[in-house]
Amino acid sequence: MSELKASENNESVNPADHLRKLNDQIALEKMAIEQLKKEISKVIIGQGEMIDSLIIALLTDGHVLLEGLPGLAKTLTVKTLSQAMSLDFSRIQFTPDLLPADVTGTMIYQQKSESFAVRKGPLFASFILADEINRAPAKVQSALLEAMQERQVTIGEESFKLPDPFLVMATQNPIEQEGTYNLPEAQKDRFMMKVSVGYPSPAEEALIIRSKIQGSEAEKVKKALTKKDILRLKSLVKEVYLDEKIEKYIVDIINETRNPSIPALQDLAPYISYGSSPRGGINLALASKARAFMEGRSFVTPDDIKVMSVKVLNHRIGLTYEAEVDELNAEDIIHKIVQYVEVP
Repeated sequence: MSELKASENNESVNPADHLRKLNDQIALEKMAIEQLKKEISKVIIGQGEMIDSLIIALLTDGHVLLEGLPGLAKTLTVKTLSQAMSLDFSRIQFTPDLLPADVTGTMIYQQKSESFAVRKGPLFASFILADEINRAPAKVQSALLEAMQERQVTIGEESFKLPDPFLVMATQNPIEQEGTYNLPEAQKDRFMMKVSVGYPSPAEEALIIRSKIQGSEAEKVKKALTKKDILRLKSLVKEVYLDEKIEKYIVDIINETRNPSIPALQDLAPYISYGSSPRGGINLALASKARAFMEGRSFVTPDDIKVMSVKVLNHRIGLTYEAEVDELNAEDIIHKIVQYVEVP
C-alpha cells in the first residue's frame, strides 16, 4: 500500500513528496531491471524491443503475442528470461492433433490404489512459450487462453492456481497460413501486446554468426531477480502515477479507434470495421505505467502512451477490405490516430 493510501487520516501528506520518494525508490529498483537485461544479453544479441515487451508484461500480469519468422530467438529469449530468475519454463509446440489435456493436464487412473490422480500439464510453469499457437484447433487455444485470464486450471473436480508470476508468450508465423486456425478476435484481446519481431541489424547478425562459428559457449546466465523481487516490483509499478489528463488521453485514443471524430481522422472510418475493446485502454494504461517505471519515473507521460499504443492496440483493431486494397495496416492507423489526438 502506498504512503498516500496508508495515510487516509493524515491530511498533511503531500502528493508531490510522495512522488519524489517513489521516484527515488524506482531509481534504485530500476537497477534490478538493468541487471536482468544484462544477464539476458549474455545469450541474446539484439531484440531489445521483444525483451522490453516481455519485462513489461511480466511487471503487469500481461501476456505477449509475438509475430515473426522462425529463427529469431523467440524461444531462447523467454527461456533465458526464466533462467535469469530461476523460474520454471515450459515450451508447448502447438500442432493440429494437440488436445486441451495435453496443455492443462488430466486425471490418470492408478491401478495399484484403484483411484484417479492428477497429472499436471506443461501449463504449470511461470514462463510458457506457446509455439505457433495458430497451429492448434480452437479447443486447445481456448484452454490456454482461459488459463491466462483466470490464472487457474480445473482438472476433474479440482481447481489449481497457476504460479505467480505467470507469463505466456505465444508465437505465430505471419507467412505460412496453410493448415492454421486463426485466433478469434475475442481471444487475441486476452494478450496485452502483439509484437512484431524483425530481423537483427547487420552488425547484430555478424555477432550472432561469429559466436556460432567460433563455437564459444555463452556466459552462464546468473540469477538477477527472485520471485520475491518480481512481486515487489509489480507492486511498485501499480503505484506509478497516472494523471486524469493522461487517462482522458488514453480514452480519446481508444474512442478514435472505434469512431474517428477528429476531422483529420475521418478518412480512416472506411478502413475500420471495429475498434479497441475497453481491455485495450486498461492494458495501455498498465503498459505505460510499466514503461515509466523502466525509464526510472514515478509518473506516466504522453510519450509512454504513444510508444505503447501500437503494441497494445494493433491486434485490437479490425480492418475492412478497403484497408487491404489500399495496403493500410493497423499500425498505420494507430500512428495516425496518435498523431492527431490532442496531447495533454
